[in-house]
Order: sequence, then structure tokens, then C-alpha cells
Amino acid sequence: QVQLVESGGGLVQPGGSLRLSCEASGSILSINVMAWYRQAPGKERELVADTANKYADSVKGRFIISRDNTKNTVYLQMNSLKPEDTAVYYCNAQGLSLPYTAIQRFNAWGQGTQVTVSS
Repeated sequence: QVQLVESGGGLVQPGGSLRLSCEASGSILSINVMAWYRQAPGKERELVADTANKYADSVKGRFIISRDNTKNTVYLQMNSLKPEDTAVYYCNAQGLSLPYTAIQRFNAWGQGTQVTVSS
């Protein structure tokens, strides 16, 4: 199995910055793509950014996604935060794993980390 653990969420004032981290562990053979999603109260989960360099229009120029392949870790640097960025942020990873004797595709999610932007 593959597990994702996120960290770095919290409360920040408008205009501030936060950096989220997500580390993948388990019987991983390879990770094709890692991504960050978010879900605000009463709204659907939406893609924020992925390591294929896709960004939501609402975060372009403010958020930067990066990846450390040696650590199976993805980061999300969030700058110039706005109250509308408030949400639970989820990490996602897709790739191949070898839990037993057969290679399997995986699509794993983290437990989510709360980001609140408020004065």
C-alpha cells in the first residue's frame, strides 16, 4: 500500500505565505504524477496544481508546486494568500507499486491539511 502524509497547513493572514509538504511512502516502484487538490466548505474538490505543471487559474502566479524525487515528496509554496484560498488541501499521487508479487497501479490520497486565510 501507498500512504501520503501532508504537513504545513495552518492559519495565515491575507497576503501571507505557507508551504505544504506531502511525503509518499510504501511499496512504491514509481510515481508518475503528484498533485495538490483543495476542497472548501460546500464546494467540490478542485485541482490546485500538479507536477505536470498544470495550475488552477485562481492560483497562477501565486502558488508553486515542486517535487523531490529522492524523497517521494511534493511541495506547494503558497504566496499572496487570499481568504478564498481557505480550504482543506489534499495531496494525490499516482504511479506503480509492488505490494506483493504483482505490479499494481495506485491512486493515493492524503488525509488533508487545513489552510485558513483570515485576519
